[in-house]
Amino acid sequence: MAVTATLFAPRSSSTTLPILPVTTKAANYNSLDGGLHSFRMQIDGPHTEEEATRFRIALERNTTLMEVLRRAATMNLPGWYLAAGALTQSVWNYVTDQDPENGIDDYDLIYCDNSDLSWEAEDAVIQAGAKLFEGLPSRVEIRNQARVHLWYQQKFGMPCPQHTSTEGAILTWLSGTALFGVRLLPNNDWKVFAPWGFTDILSLTVRPNPVSGTRTVYEQKAARWKGIWSGLKIIPWPDIEATKAAEELDE
Repeated sequence: MAVTATLFAPRSSSTTLPILPVTTKAANYNSLDGGLHSFRMQIDGPHTEEEATRFRIALERNTTLMEVLRRAATMNLPGWYLAAGALTQSVWNYVTDQDPENGIDDYDLIYCDNSDLSWEAEDAVIQAGAKLFEGLPSRVEIRNQARVHLWYQQKFGMPCPQHTSTEGAILTWLSGTALFGVRLLPNNDWKVFAPWGFTDILSLTVRPNPVSGTRTVYEQKAARWKGIWSGLKIIPWPDIEATKAAEELDE
């Protein structure tokens, strides 16, 4: 699936963040080995084969993450992904040669079911997941992205559009470091959603995605990450008003 969105696309400059269109592309790569974990990756996002391979190796090092993927696949949730922090932090641990699970608080399992937006329906999935993931060393947090708009403003102080897909939800997340999702397909291939690609994550670069969220939350998260992975390069949250003013002067 190809996805087109208007985003603050990754750049080398830490001061200029122009809005650019990002169009993802799909490609397949074989596993490095032909053993137990042999599979193909279907990658939706810009990447090189080397980047894709390093990403896969980093995630495979985290045995809890791999077990979450395997168990999650049995739930058959619509549009599901294991997403965001646990993926990113597994890669950071690989790049910095730390324990694969260092700094990981939980695992985010997302899906998108617009057929029933009641809390009761989502809670039934959460309770089923609690039983399925019992015994793992870390918590698995399950959220229906179709319901996020119902509680987002109360929690974060700003509105959120209703999501119609998990990919659309991921594209609104606070930082480019969160814009990842991995799904285990029935044939054991991996489907990877990586709309900004792997360059930032492999270079330990944290870049804001000011589509939603706030500077305060971004800076709090970035400070926490920097405290664990000291080599991170934090790109500041952009001054949106200044950017708009500059654009108006150029018109």
